Amino acid sequence: MNTVVFAANAGIESVGEGVRRKILAYNETMMQVEVMFEKGGVGAVHTHPHTQVTYVLEGSFEFSIDGKPVVVKKGDTLLFTPHTPHGTLCLEKGAVLDVFTPCREDFLKT
Repeated sequence: MNTVVFAANAGIESVGEGVRRKILAYNETMMQVEVMFEKGGVGAVHTHPHTQVTYVLEGSFEFSIDGKPVVVKKGDTLLFTPHTPHGTLCLEKGAVLDVFTPCREDFLKT
């Protein structure tokens, strides 16, 4: 099924202090999510069985990827293989666009 998701119709939810999430589009095989961070916002280190691509829309972030720090900024992309421990600290107010495959069913239950 083809779908158009208009920004005005995508709900925003708080997922932590200084971190908000907007689920944009999904089906059973993939999901696209915009995550907005205030400076100092944290995405705690975690793992999941999904492949994840993260594109930095704006701002700068220090990611921890399998225990190794890396600083990224607008235009940079990260690829996380399944079960890789990763998390982030927002260094400068910004946003990322995450794409997951398969769909993050756990995001739909919150």
